[in-house]
Amino acid sequence: MSPIFQRAAAEWAAMRSEYGDYLEAHIAAAYRATNGVLLNVRGRAAGVSESRLFAGGAVATAYASRELREFWATTPRMTVTEFERAWAERLDTDPHEELPAHWRTAA
Repeated sequence: MSPIFQRAAAEWAAMRSEYGDYLEAHIAAAYRATNGVLLNVRGRAAGVSESRLFAGGAVATAYASRELREFWATTPRMTVTEFERAWAERLDTDPHEELPAHWRTAA
């Protein structure tokens, strides 16, 4: 396997692990803030799992309780795509992750 691919795969796995930790903490905070009321009546009737609310998108819009939407207004949830983008930006600005000078293209 390519050493470049191995490094990228390891970085991706580390990012996903850290996102899992973030998401677990965010869900726990939402539970505390909403007294456990994460789904609205329609969501409960449809059998939507609470964890699906935190992926974002249409499910969250349709089935989040009023309490959860109020929590998100002050503590927005970060999707894995947003988390990955922030992770990559951090790598791009980390001086320890600089590319060798000969890899850069001339402007």
